[in-house]
Order: sequence, then structure tokens, then C-alpha cells
Amino acid sequence: MAARGKGNRENQVYSNRVVRSEFDKNWRSVITGSGYFVYIAKRNNAQVTVLLTTGAEKLITFNKGGKVFVGSGGVSHYTKPHWVKNL
Repeated sequence: MAARGKGNRENQVYSNRVVRSEFDKNWRSVITGSGYFVYIAKRNNAQVTVLLTTGAEKLITFNKGGKVFVGSGGVSHYTKPHWVKNL
């Protein structure tokens, strides 16, 4: 279901196909003891653009407190809810 042009709403998902991610200025980051980088949205409409191994590019939008966990090998976990739009 689309919400005000943000894209399709998705619940918690993961991907092992991420080649590159670019976060806007609305994020802070921490590293966990298990080696994950965790990006935490500082405000609503925090966005990250991801490039997948398929060549697809997606814009992912989070509300304040949303998290992206990034591990080795292109593995990323996205907390719920978030919105995804194909670019």
C-alpha cells in the first residue's frame, strides 16, 4: 500500500544483494558487539538509497527510530515499517 508518495510499505525484511547504500543526513550509526553496523533514523522520512546486485536501485524511507543493520557480504536487515520505491 502506497503512502503519500513514499512507495510501498514493507515490514521487517533482509537482503543479501546490496552492493552499495547511501544514507542521507538523518541517520546516526553505531557498531554492535557482533560486528553489525546499525544505522538509526534520527527523524521521520530518513532515507537510504540502495543499489542491488541485479542493478536495481531502491529508495527506502523510515520513520524516526527505524534501523538498518548492515553486515558483511552485502547483508542488510531493515526494521518495520519502512517504505520502498523503485528508482
